[in-house]
Amino acid sequence: MRSWRFVSVLARRGGASRLADANPMTRPIIIDCDPGQDDAIALLLALSSPDELDVLGITTVAGNVPLKLTQRNARLITELAERGGVPVHAGCARPLVRDLVTAEEVHGKTGIDGVDIREPRVPLQDRHAVDFIVDTLLGAEDASVTLVPIGPLTNIAMAMIKEPTILGKIHEIVLMGGAMREGGNTSASAEFNILVDPHAAHVVFDCGRPITAMGLDVTHQVLATPQRIEAIRTLGNPVADATCAMLTFFSRFDSEKYGTAGAPLHDPCTIAYLLEPGLFEGRLCNIAVEIHSELTMGHTAVDMWDVSARRKNATWVHAVNADRFYALLAERLGRYG
Repeated sequence: MRSWRFVSVLARRGGASRLADANPMTRPIIIDCDPGQDDAIALLLALSSPDELDVLGITTVAGNVPLKLTQRNARLITELAERGGVPVHAGCARPLVRDLVTAEEVHGKTGIDGVDIREPRVPLQDRHAVDFIVDTLLGAEDASVTLVPIGPLTNIAMAMIKEPTILGKIHEIVLMGGAMREGGNTSASAEFNILVDPHAAHVVFDCGRPITAMGLDVTHQVLATPQRIEAIRTLGNPVADATCAMLTFFSRFDSEKYGTAGAPLHDPCTIAYLLEPGLFEGRLCNIAVEIHSELTMGHTAVDMWDVSARRKNATWVHAVNADRFYALLAERLGRYG
């Protein structure tokens, strides 16, 4: 495994912090996703950055659309990026406890509506995603692999439950999920990824490894406005064209829902953080997930002011330089030209 180092959050107890810049050496990661247009763009951003990110594998879970579509979509994206050597593994087809909830009304029937859909040439790996995660971590050095879950946390929680010794192999978990000041986008108080499998989220947030959480508080600041989409379109390569097509479709739902000029680009925030953490601001605090009340199921209780005295288990990211975020995205997508 290639060596790498990373300077993580400079957090003061009880205070906000600017997230530090990363060392340019390569960081090994596993991306767990449920594509989804924003998942697809997160994958394209990661796959454009091999000097910084060594994508050991992509695992898929049921979420935005059912598993048979998320695994196909992930393979289509690796093919679009001409990174077919990155293995794609299908994982859990339903949450740990609850029935599956999907989001075709947002993402379309395919999950990545806006681009042409076909059966990809890139093969689906035989090994189950949970087994891939477990086996990869067991074979890694201690605290060496970063997990990047950008869908429901079912696969990650199942891997932790199946083989608890993998926890020591995880350097950090950088996830997209949760909401605090923004409220919920699927229920009154819960964000989609957490609400789909709150029990899995409870397992992950309680695992004891460092977590950086990109919730709606930050992702709602990176809107795919028409001007930003047009700036990507001018790159003039097939990946940029596909990104614009997906963003144009994706924006129509949230623009109407929120009355904004574009949709929040949720999942790529995780990859942007790995590439340029200085774009973001966060606070180390306690985050707990509601798993008992149907009224607030999947709510992320973010203790920003340490009123609960519970162990600080995650960095809650709450601010981003959106213009620099889109400049980074455009620069990396331009590499595909």
